[in-house]
Amino acid sequence: MERVMVVHLLPICLVIAVVVLASSATACDRCVHQTKVAFFSNDGALSSGACGYGSLSLGFNNGYLAAAAPSIYKQGAGCGACFLMRCKEEKICRKEGSEIIVTDLNNENKTGFVLSNKAFVGMAKPGMGPALLKLGLTDVEYKRVPCTYSKKQNLGIRVEESSQKPHYLAIKFLYQGGQTEIVTVDVAQVGGSSWRFMSRNHGAVWDTSRSRVPEGALQFRFRVTAGYDGKWYWAKNTVLPADWRNGVVYDTGLQITDIAQEACSPCDNRTTWE
Repeated sequence: MERVMVVHLLPICLVIAVVVLASSATACDRCVHQTKVAFFSNDGALSSGACGYGSLSLGFNNGYLAAAAPSIYKQGAGCGACFLMRCKEEKICRKEGSEIIVTDLNNENKTGFVLSNKAFVGMAKPGMGPALLKLGLTDVEYKRVPCTYSKKQNLGIRVEESSQKPHYLAIKFLYQGGQTEIVTVDVAQVGGSSWRFMSRNHGAVWDTSRSRVPEGALQFRFRVTAGYDGKWYWAKNTVLPADWRNGVVYDTGLQITDIAQEACSPCDNRTTWE
């Protein structure tokens, strides 16, 4: 399957603006930060999360899930981001920490994250899970890390049930690797050059804003925060067939492995565990 990947250059004034915004929004993702976390007593709450993953989220990352604060959720751009996290109770918690994936928004201002029960217990040493749960709330260190999927697990596009051919198409991206965020999405007929932009509806869901969907088989291009001015990925061949169906996940045939370059130096804290 033929693929084209190009770097997209922006006017220098816009690049500077993007850099400033990225710096303030991410606060140096790769740095180690401090916050407090709580946990969901019932992980089912995460199946209706703001990212729009639905029940699919319960199968992500072995169930190590989290609802993240608005500064990390980033109006949905942070959905699917992975973080390494460890609690600071030395007698209870493992030094290695555990990896979580963002699937929901946490508006509770007392905590940076609310974890699934499994993710919360996963920070504990063997046999110390009940002791950690008893705390209810704990101090943690965390930093963003690349999401890793097997070579057989490409970036997927799921057609949402709300899609109505030929007038409306809503999709969401699944299994994004690397350490980037999708910030622009366009769709076109395979072989065509008339691209139509899609807008972020909510969380990881993008749609055509009620404009007519291109006919036939569809191709996609999207820009990620892989560089200071972003990088375009373009799947030239068919991603959605002409007879695409609601509720089906389609393979893009590619996986993103880039690590986002952040315009923030020095770090506001540190980049490695002590």
